[in-house]
Amino acid sequence: MRRTDREITDLHEITQIIDNCNVLRLGLNGEDFPYVVPMHFGYEYTGGTFVFYLHGAKEGKKLTLLARDPRVCVEMDCGMELISGGDTACEWGASYASVIGFGKGEILTDVPEKIKGLKLLMKHQTGRDFEITERMASAVEVIGVRLSSFTAKARKKQ
Repeated sequence: MRRTDREITDLHEITQIIDNCNVLRLGLNGEDFPYVVPMHFGYEYTGGTFVFYLHGAKEGKKLTLLARDPRVCVEMDCGMELISGGDTACEWGASYASVIGFGKGEILTDVPEKIKGLKLLMKHQTGRDFEITERMASAVEVIGVRLSSFTAKARKKQ
């Protein structure tokens, strides 16, 4: 990371950033170009790593690309606010917090794991617990993304 003065390494702070994000951008290896898709998510920190759960239709481009190459990148950001600085462009900036991670994604087939992922997704997005049935879980695909590495950084408003 080039801006080490903005790097965040404290796991509690990183989790707070993720908790404040509603959308995760999933980067996949596309056919001719990278493919990035914004998605709602849920997550857990388990076994020393972050695992993100995403859901969507049972067919489509992201599933095709993921089946071909499971390597993914995720990006989340929050707290974006313009910081006015003066009369020249170089005096302006923005406050923000972000997390970028790399890992492997997989289309989950285990129904209890799909249900767990969907429950975490709904809890993260709404703050509420929902009952997810096997029928509901079977109606969608659930992608699990296990990060092997990640970085976080923030620029706080002064």
